[in-house]
Amino acid sequence: MDYVVLKWLHIVSSTLLFGTGIGSAWYMLVANVSRDVRAIAVVAKYVVIADWLFTATTAILQPLTGFYMVYLAGYPLHSKWLMWSIILYAIAGACWLPVVWLQIRMRDLAAEAARTDTALPALYWRYFRIWVTLGVPAFAAFIVIFWLMVAKPM
Repeated sequence: MDYVVLKWLHIVSSTLLFGTGIGSAWYMLVANVSRDVRAIAVVAKYVVIADWLFTATTAILQPLTGFYMVYLAGYPLHSKWLMWSIILYAIAGACWLPVVWLQIRMRDLAAEAARTDTALPALYWRYFRIWVTLGVPAFAAFIVIFWLMVAKPM
């Protein structure tokens, strides 16, 4: 595969990965701040779908295209910028995996509350706090990864 095509795939998939993540987080946050159970149920449903369609697929594509570009470009795997990128990607992934589970549970709890026309249970809000807590380091990790990929400072 041509390096430029591979780089394009890597950039497009990183855009989808980060864009879906930030977009989903924004809409989930805004829906939750509204406290509108029906809105939360709808948004949570589509956030889970978006995570499986876009985030999961691009999260797999990123390391595949990245490592192949490293190979083609001849960068040593022990380069500090590359090692830090890998570590930060693993941190973001370690945050994302429980977030997926939380989002599924939050979706189900919100759907049940909307169906029965009741308030969201305390467990929902506990999951939401954990979801936010895990999202902050994942977001920060991706911001730093983008900088490392562009600057390759070390």
